[in-house]
Amino acid sequence: MSWSHDYLLYDPDAGNRTEPTGLVSDFQRFSIHDGPGIRTIVFLKGCPLHCAWCANPETISARPEIMLIPHNCIGCGQCYDACPVNCLRETNGRISAIDRNKCLLPQCGKCQHVCYANAINISGRFLSVAEVLDVVLRDYEFYERTGGGVTFSGGEPFAQPAFLLELARTAKMLNLHTAVETCGHVNGETLSSVLEHLDYVLYDLKHMDPDMHLQKTGVNNRIILENVKRIDASGKPLRIRLPLIPQFNDSEENVRATAEFIAGFSNLEALDILPYHRMGEAKWGQLNQEYQLHGMTPPDKDRVYELADLARSYGIEVTVGG
Repeated sequence: MSWSHDYLLYDPDAGNRTEPTGLVSDFQRFSIHDGPGIRTIVFLKGCPLHCAWCANPETISARPEIMLIPHNCIGCGQCYDACPVNCLRETNGRISAIDRNKCLLPQCGKCQHVCYANAINISGRFLSVAEVLDVVLRDYEFYERTGGGVTFSGGEPFAQPAFLLELARTAKMLNLHTAVETCGHVNGETLSSVLEHLDYVLYDLKHMDPDMHLQKTGVNNRIILENVKRIDASGKPLRIRLPLIPQFNDSEENVRATAEFIAGFSNLEALDILPYHRMGEAKWGQLNQEYQLHGMTPPDKDRVYELADLARSYGIEVTVGG
C-alpha cells in the first residue's frame, strides 16, 4: 500500500469494512510545529467545541463534508454528469454552489472522483489504522534523524476515542514517537487509557473563566482544567497552547490567570501563545458556513509580546507563534 491520489478520494463504502476505521480529514507531512522534530500530523474529524476562530472548520463535524472552491473550477462539466441528484449549481458554465439538502453525501461522493481541478473536495474519509500508519511511516527516516514522529490532531482526536487508542498503541509498537494535540474535553478514563501510549502532549487552554469559555466554545472548562492536571501528574512532557483571540482571551487578567495556573506544573515545557489569524476563514465559506469573526483584526504585534513577557514573569518558558 502506498500514498497515492486514491487516499484523497472519498469512498462511501469504506466505513463498512470488517476492520475498524476512523474518519480522517487530512495528513500534513513534514510539520515542525506540532511536537519535536519532523512530524506527520493526522487530522481526525469531530470536535465537542465550536470555536468561532477555528482554522480547521472542516474537522468540527463528525461526518464527511463537501467543500467547494468555485474559482478552481475549469468548467469541464464532469461533476454535473456524475451527480445522481442534480445538486450542483452553475454560473457562466462553472460550478458555483451545491444544494447540500439534496446532496447524498456520505453515501455518494462521485463528483469529487471526477473533479481533477480540485474545485470539489470531501473532508473526511474512512481509513483503517494500517492505512493511516502506512502514510505516516513513509517518512520514518526523517523521524529517526530528527526525533520526530506522528501527532494526532483534529478537530479533537479524542472525539474518536477507540480509533485514537488503536492508532497510538500501534504506532508505539512500530517504534514511533507519538503526540496528541487536544482541547482536553474528554472523559478522564479515556484520556488515561490513550495517555499510556503517548510520548508528548500539546494542550489548548482557551480561557480560564468557565463562563467565558462556555460562551465562546460551547462548553465550560471544568473537565479541561482537571485533565491538564492529570496529564502533568502522568509525567508526560506537556506544552500548553493559548490561541490569543481579540475581545475574548487577550486580556492581562486572563493571561495572568493562565500563567499562574500552569506555573506550578512539573512537566511543562512551555506556553505557546498563538496570535489569532484569518487563514482559515476561506474554508468556512467552502463549507457554506458563516465565519463569525469576519473583519476581525489580528492582535497588534507589540501587544502580543507584552502579554508574552507578562506570562514569563511567572517563571515559565513562553514562545510566540508555537
